[in-house]
Amino acid sequence: MTDYDSYIRKAEVLIEAIPYIRKFRGCIVVIKYGGSAMLDEELKKAVITDIAMLKYIGLYPVVVHGGGKEISALLSRLGKQSVFIDGLRVTDKETADVAEMVLSGHIAKGLVDDLENVGISACSISGKDGHTLLSGKKIDEKGRDLGYVGYVRKVDPTLIDTLLDADFVPVISPVGVDEEGNTYNINADYAASAIAGALGAQKLVFMTDVEGILRDKDDPESLIRRLSAEDAREYIKSGVIKGGMIPKTECCLDAIEKGVKSVHVLDGRRPHSILLEVFTNRGIGTMISGADQEKEEDGD
Repeated sequence: MTDYDSYIRKAEVLIEAIPYIRKFRGCIVVIKYGGSAMLDEELKKAVITDIAMLKYIGLYPVVVHGGGKEISALLSRLGKQSVFIDGLRVTDKETADVAEMVLSGHIAKGLVDDLENVGISACSISGKDGHTLLSGKKIDEKGRDLGYVGYVRKVDPTLIDTLLDADFVPVISPVGVDEEGNTYNINADYAASAIAGALGAQKLVFMTDVEGILRDKDDPESLIRRLSAEDAREYIKSGVIKGGMIPKTECCLDAIEKGVKSVHVLDGRRPHSILLEVFTNRGIGTMISGADQEKEEDGD
């Protein structure tokens, strides 16, 4: 390919993005940031660039981040073993304090620094600030007490809206609080879903370590690119969607039920996956939408 051909291809990509930029300008996009894209420095740079691009072309990104691996690493250094029940971390008071320190401190402040370094005004908050995430104690399906693990009872978007109106990118750690002031660690996927619904977001993007939703979990070529909420529910019932992808898909469906227009499950191990999904005809992950939104998600 000659240099000229390369330039033409770049121009074609920009032209392909025009209808999507026009359609989504002024819309809120909630990004759940986690997985390998948080740990690999090159992938992290690509994500930060994608978020900056969304902001520069007129969208309103909101970042909700995880940090389970970082929490486990610090607990290990402190000589405290992490205990999980069915994938959920058992969280005593000491573990809750460590989780809050890692999430609301190290990770959140680092993401703000990264965004500021590419010229984007950003501000980190936790779900405790302004009682953004009013929480309750989560009891698992078998009735087991997991400690300071919470669920989102209610989202108060006032503080997030204030930051968006002031032209900041909110960076939100999934730490909630109840009426008595108890702190709870909340699954970041469910926090992102609740926040996206409360904000009336156009899109919710889940960054994962898989290609998207697959018909066959062992075959990356079986990626389902578009999926209605109704079909997603049927795929869970029939066993096409199984294992660890079930709770992820249920989060997607929860967001759709809360009014989010479309939810995207992306492979965060691929650089610039957010831009490729949002601004190209084909996308690279799985998009789930309500029946009335499927046609609207085309750029035309």
